[in-house]
Formats: sequence, structure tokens, C-alpha cells
Amino acid sequence: MLGCDIGVLFKVTVAGGSYQDGNTTHIQGIPPGIRITEEQIYSDLLLRKPGQDELTSPRREPDIPIIYSGINAADTMPGFSNKGLTNGTPMVILIPNMDRHFEHIDAYQKTNRTPRPGHASYASYQKYGECDDAIGAGIFSGRYTCTIVAAGVVAKEILKRHGIEVTGYIREAAGVRAGDMSIETIRERVTAFRTMRKKHDPVYDIIFGQGRIKPEMRLLEKMAVLAEFEPQIPELYARGKNMDEEAIRKEYGVHPKLNCPDIEAADEMYRRIMEITQDGDSSGGLVEVVATGLPAGMGEPVFRKLDGELGKMMSIAAVKAVEIGDGFRVKDKRGSECNDQMYGEIAPVSGKTEVFYKSNHAGGIVGGLTTGQPLVVSLAVKPTPTIGKPQSTIDKITRETMILDAVTRRDPTIVPRVWPVAEAFVSIILLDHYMQHRAYQGM
Repeated sequence: MLGCDIGVLFKVTVAGGSYQDGNTTHIQGIPPGIRITEEQIYSDLLLRKPGQDELTSPRREPDIPIIYSGINAADTMPGFSNKGLTNGTPMVILIPNMDRHFEHIDAYQKTNRTPRPGHASYASYQKYGECDDAIGAGIFSGRYTCTIVAAGVVAKEILKRHGIEVTGYIREAAGVRAGDMSIETIRERVTAFRTMRKKHDPVYDIIFGQGRIKPEMRLLEKMAVLAEFEPQIPELYARGKNMDEEAIRKEYGVHPKLNCPDIEAADEMYRRIMEITQDGDSSGGLVEVVATGLPAGMGEPVFRKLDGELGKMMSIAAVKAVEIGDGFRVKDKRGSECNDQMYGEIAPVSGKTEVFYKSNHAGGIVGGLTTGQPLVVSLAVKPTPTIGKPQSTIDKITRETMILDAVTRRDPTIVPRVWPVAEAFVSIILLDHYMQHRAYQGM
């Protein structure tokens, strides 16, 4: 299988599948001397994982990461303090699958001859034949996106050291769109949402809060903890769903289940999602990612334009369109409405004349290069293909017409789980191009 890698100087290769032993992320290009921990990676993975509430699949995957390589196991010389820091070699992160019981496999086996409309199961069977990894859709399942989130944690940590910050959130869900807000307000509420989800995550508390997995432990010691922990997962997930939503709203000022900074819009999104779900159907939406602190001129021309590179986020399961700035809306604008007019002004901090813009319809990219403005990218997320309604399909072997009823576990909407993936993916692409930009400027 080809196509499971991305990047030039910051290169990410992923592997695994929905019902294989797990998923892995292999990262090259990490500078030495950076502290990355499993707790730090899990803090983002918990935002994507399933089974947390009625808006996600009931699959109970804790998504606990294990760093396998790329970190110094001990101080390398007397007087050196580099234990636990990256050493410049490739980092490999393992994310074991821990909720793949036979009754679920049996359900997939009974329905795998009748592919789900809207899913890759028919096309993948045509490509890989009878050995196609069809249990849980294999690598074509959204399960693999945990690998992107893990790599994104590393990318964001490096970008942050260079003043670049990336923030993702839900812009639209089930036809309900959030109002416009400043990036400062958005970040404040996204940060509050992250804090809230971590505090109310029982897996985080037991595994990392109580120190059951620590960076200095050996691989086999960590795996022994996971083996001991696995039987506790069902009860823990049930406990995690019993959150005091009103108390969360008062303490954090966020919606308890949807990372949308517009609370009123989030409430209406939730109402519409549940209404559609109760009808046996699913819904989609729009995820937005904003990056600030990017230097002007970053990117490459022609075939490696930065906006073209960001278009690779179509690789994310369920994403059907990627927009930069005004995106499809530019078709209805005039040039005078679409152009981002510039002016020079003395900046209060530097005291030098700097370039400013009156608008940002371009989303921070022109000619494939950054303008120095905030980068704004939006992803259209389709409804979950697996629904609770009869659908016309075929038998993959005989090609006869069949009727499919959904029997596998599913997400009513994928939007609440896509935003951390999108944030991570943008970070991976930006870091790769930032490293190339710095190298080129250095020459």
C-alpha cells in the first residue's frame, strides 16, 4: 500500500487499521532537544476518540499512545540533562486498539459482502481483492486519524516555539453556522474546551493523573499497564458520560460536547444533530482552522503551492472539500470585493513601517505563498455513511442488488471528531513548509 506518508523535511508515515492490533505514526525531521510525552499526546487524542457521548460512535477506544523511539532513555553523559528529550532520530508512536471484541467483528463479517453506500468498502475490495482489510473498514476507517492527531501534537509543539499557533474548531454542523468571532475569543474558548474535556476524562485521570504510565518506564512495563487497564474500559466510559453539563457551562463557558465557540449556535447544532439521528440518519458540517504567526513568503510555487498542499486534507476520512479564505464564495464576488487591499503603517511595537491589510478574503495565501495574515482553512465534512435506514447496495461477490440495514457501530456525526484531526493536519503541513522556508532563507 502506497500513499501513507506526507512531508519533505517533516515527514509523517502512518500505518494500521480499525481492527488490527493498533495504529502507528512514524515521524522524521524532529529537531533534537524537545520534550514530548505520552501525556501531552493523549491530551489531544482524547478530543478525537470515540465513545465519549451520544454524538460519537459507541466504540470504546481509549487511544492511549506509547512512544516507541526517538527519545533519549537516559542522560547520555555525566553533566548532560537530555533524558526524555528528542534525539533527532525518527519518533515512532504506537496507539493500540483495545476495543475490538468478537461480537463486533462478527457483525462486520455478516455485512461485508454488502458495502455501505458512501463508504470505501466496495472500491477497496476492487483494489485489494479478498484480502482487503474490511473488518471495521481497515485503514479506510476514521480510526486511522488518531495517527494524524499524534503527529500533529509534535508539529504544534515545534511551531509554538517559533511563534506559530494553530487552532481548530467547529464552524458549522447539521446546517447551523456559528457567528463570526475574533481569533482571540475563539482561542480562549477552545482552550477552555480542551481543559474541560481533559478534566472530565476518566482515562486521563487513571493513566496519567495517577501516574500509571510515566515517561521513564520501559515499553513492556507500559504495555503491562494497558493489559491491566483494558477490563476497566467499559465502566470508565460509562462514568465519563455522566457530566454535569450545567456546571460545565458555568465554570468553563463552553458547550460540553461541541467545540464551537458560539455557545448558542452549539446548542442549536446539538438539537439538530439529535433530531436527525433520531430519524435514523446522519449529518455533516464545516470545520475551520486558523493559524497565526506565519511569516510572509512561506510556500513554494506551481505544484507545491501552500494552498494546494493544504488541499491534501481531503485525505482525512469524510472530508469532501477544502476551502482557503472565502473559498467557493469568491465566485459571487467582484474583484473590488475580493481583493485584500494593503497599506503601510508604523507598527507600535517595532516602530517600523509594516504592511497591513484591510481584509483577508484570500485566507492568508496568494500565489501559493503566505501573506503574513492569519491563515484560514475550512473543511466540508460529509454525513456518516453508516446510517439507521435501509439503503440499496450490492453483493460484492455476485454484484446482485441488495438492501442494507446498518448493524455496526456508528457516529451520528463525524464533525465533533474531525476538528482535532484538521488542526493536527494543518500543523504538519505548516511545519514542513516552515522548515523549508527557513532553510531557503538561510541559504
